[in-house]
Amino acid sequence: MAKEESSGFSKRLADFEARFEERSRSRPRTSRIGGRPRIIHTVIQDLGELFTRDVTREGLRDLVKRDARETYRFYTSTVDFESLRSLPRHKRYPAAAWKVFVALAYRLSPPRRIAFAVAAFLGAVGWIQLILFRTQYSGEGRDSGIVWLIFSFALLFMLLLMELRDKLDLKGDLEIAREIQFGLVPSEPFHSNGTSIHCYMRPANTVGGDYYDIIKLEENRVGVVIGDVSGKGMPAALLMALLQGSLRTLSTAGLRGSELVTKLNKYLCANIPANRLVTLFYGELDTGTGDLSYVSAGHNAPFLMRPGKEFERLVSTSLVLGVDDSSRYESGETRLCPGDSLLLFTDGVSEAFNAKDEEYGEERLELFLKRHASLPSVELIKGVVDDVLAFCGSTWPKDDMTLMAVRRQASSQ
Repeated sequence: MAKEESSGFSKRLADFEARFEERSRSRPRTSRIGGRPRIIHTVIQDLGELFTRDVTREGLRDLVKRDARETYRFYTSTVDFESLRSLPRHKRYPAAAWKVFVALAYRLSPPRRIAFAVAAFLGAVGWIQLILFRTQYSGEGRDSGIVWLIFSFALLFMLLLMELRDKLDLKGDLEIAREIQFGLVPSEPFHSNGTSIHCYMRPANTVGGDYYDIIKLEENRVGVVIGDVSGKGMPAALLMALLQGSLRTLSTAGLRGSELVTKLNKYLCANIPANRLVTLFYGELDTGTGDLSYVSAGHNAPFLMRPGKEFERLVSTSLVLGVDDSSRYESGETRLCPGDSLLLFTDGVSEAFNAKDEEYGEERLELFLKRHASLPSVELIKGVVDDVLAFCGSTWPKDDMTLMAVRRQASSQ
């Protein structure tokens, strides 16, 4: 495992060393006097390339705006600033600073919390000596405040390195988990009898709780699934894997339609935390006739787009999964005629917010689809994602986005 986690870093380091050695070999010989400045200049160039490679203007903008804002929200999410508004300023700001300090400290493990408190104390002593005492006293001990500050910064830097090491270790695990998660869902589009199915998944974090699947059931019959586990990140990703494995097991056992979803709900109620739930759209499509039977367990209603006609919505037929093990799940019926398209999506699309806290919404999504419904499935999905991201602007989408486009080829094509 450790070897897999460090493989990405090792490869980047090996690439850098190879480029440096290649430049060293290709560098023309110089005189002893002028050679050293040239070597130093080359090393500076290599280091500059190392630290600036793949840096973009958008990335720097996100670092200043989005990342800084998200970091502030992360450390202050448990701080109740509203309770301090009634205090006068000379009490409000020190109280707010103390609450932020405590919130930051309790994000650390107990030993690191002690080290953080010691570093803060040393830093405070150093600043007091510099600001107050240095103007009044002179002698050998007048610069002792600088010494205390050096010790404080050294301790804080050591804590930063420890936290960074933990983050990089976790990032390696998350990258592997991401590869596994994307390996659980179909990576290639589906084509059969003039019917095509294209899918796209964009987790809000490295991994997410959205799920989609294309399951071969019988000849000319395929299962189309899209779901959303409440929450995001690793907990939601683990439940997503449980959902995927359970659904595929039940379909392999021969269960279909409402019976399959009913069994799946009972299993989830017994095996997921009480504060979690799952929305799911499960459909069985006959690729020959276009007949579609489906069960929608509290999921966003897909858009059924028929050329020259108003859009139809396949509304939810039942309660979400994982809440009530006695729930009954009913199925609906429709047909995809030649030329028709069906767009399924998760709420990460419709419930994306911009910096003004405005929601993208299903009305805006429907308007975009009406304007671009004739696009090929791949371009339509990409267009929706781009439109959502453009709407969000500098605000990073906080929920996973998943889309599935099912299209029957028109008879004239």
